[in-house]
Amino acid sequence: MTAPGTQGSCIMVIFGATGDLTHRKLLPALYHLLKNDELSQGFALVTVARRPFSDDQYRQEAREFIRKNLPNTEIDETLWNTLADRLHYFQMEFEQNDKYEDLKKNLTDLDVRYNCLGNRVFYLATPPDLFAEIAFGLKRYGLVHSDSETPWSRVVFEKPFGHNLQSARELNASLSLVFSENQIYRIDHFLGKELVQNVLVFRFANGLFEPLWNRRYIDHVQISSTETIGVGSRGGYYDNAGALQDMVQNHLLQLLALIAMEAPITLQSEDIRAEKVKVFRSLRPAEASAIESIRGQYIDGIVKGQTIAAYRDEDKVDKNSQTETFVSLKVEAQNGRWQGVPFYLRTGKRMQSDATEIIIQFRATPYPIFQGLAIEANRLVIRIQPEEGISMMFNAKVPGNDLKLQPVKMDFSHKSTFGLNTPEAYVRLLHDVMLGDSTLFTSWQEVEHAWEFSDRIQQSWKVRNIPLLFYAPGTWGPIEANDMIQKEGHTWILPFQDKS
Repeated sequence: MTAPGTQGSCIMVIFGATGDLTHRKLLPALYHLLKNDELSQGFALVTVARRPFSDDQYRQEAREFIRKNLPNTEIDETLWNTLADRLHYFQMEFEQNDKYEDLKKNLTDLDVRYNCLGNRVFYLATPPDLFAEIAFGLKRYGLVHSDSETPWSRVVFEKPFGHNLQSARELNASLSLVFSENQIYRIDHFLGKELVQNVLVFRFANGLFEPLWNRRYIDHVQISSTETIGVGSRGGYYDNAGALQDMVQNHLLQLLALIAMEAPITLQSEDIRAEKVKVFRSLRPAEASAIESIRGQYIDGIVKGQTIAAYRDEDKVDKNSQTETFVSLKVEAQNGRWQGVPFYLRTGKRMQSDATEIIIQFRATPYPIFQGLAIEANRLVIRIQPEEGISMMFNAKVPGNDLKLQPVKMDFSHKSTFGLNTPEAYVRLLHDVMLGDSTLFTSWQEVEHAWEFSDRIQQSWKVRNIPLLFYAPGTWGPIEANDMIQKEGHTWILPFQDKS
């Protein structure tokens, strides 16, 4: 590991070492950081779980999962040996308090061996009901330094951070007894995606767009994130969460905030977060009944010759489940920039394609000189995944003697411009944690306001008895979602790869 200096020196302790997140995301991300020469010389990794492994046994398993999850590349044996030398396994039941003392001694020994300066990153890749218990164990046995101390301690949490506003507040109150807000890093992996990071650059580094970014020129905004897969092995979690909590409360609201926020004073994390919180606070209709929404659930069907099971037949899902696998919403930001501009949010599983896109639909031209001609309003498309890029749709004259117009596209393709080197979100996020940069992580205020919004939607479903609608796999969800947007003269825009 040849990164200069000691910035980022630490021991990263991953609780939940045998889980899917560690195998598919965290271990490959750390390998990539090593490959990119972005790990400090003073780095070590301790993985913690219940299963009985020796260091060598876990290293063998870790190597296999890194190999399986590396995109289009093979493991470099020299790099792997370097990482393996700094990778250690510690077996414990998370409820075993006496084991935390042993863990502390283990980390102290590794500090001396690898010169990690006493710094700690605790990554809780565990079910949320273990967050507080592990945090209290770390505090009780002196593994956590206070915020003002050097060396430093940081803790990383995966969603879900609670399951509603009350539970989120209770969890945050418990964690606040151990960690300060500055020490807490709440991951929303969408924020680590390159095109999401590009939104602020696109908006505020280009004088062409910022003057148009308001209700005078923008007709409406669509934010869609759709998946062709079902719930898979996540049925137990998903049936208690649903699409609203799993996607809208975090990912889609974060995308909305980046599109709707005002320019921050600086690019420091606290300034960016403050502007996003203002957006969340503006998403407040007077009553729950003012929120327009559709909720749906996929049934069985056949897609491309393959039989697809209904959601209620998925593993660990209640046979009479009322959990939604599809949500579409219309919301508005009650502020001067966006007053009257609808934001349409849509997410679902077992949809026609995999895509996450933001559509900025501009207002039609006010000039009457092209009356009678086929003319479309301008459109900006920000493609988050899978075809990362940005497209601008505008009208042009078709060659010939007659005056005919046709919409054409200017397209920025991320991979065409920068090549196939887009890092996976967790690569950037893990690096930022070690450097102490919280810009791409969500603050407690963001989480709190997002849960307030989500709870308001849930309340509206109860107050208005919003029915659970059913849709076939391989479609775009319940047809009522089309009716919701079409009654206002709009239509859902197909993802980039679904257009001819």
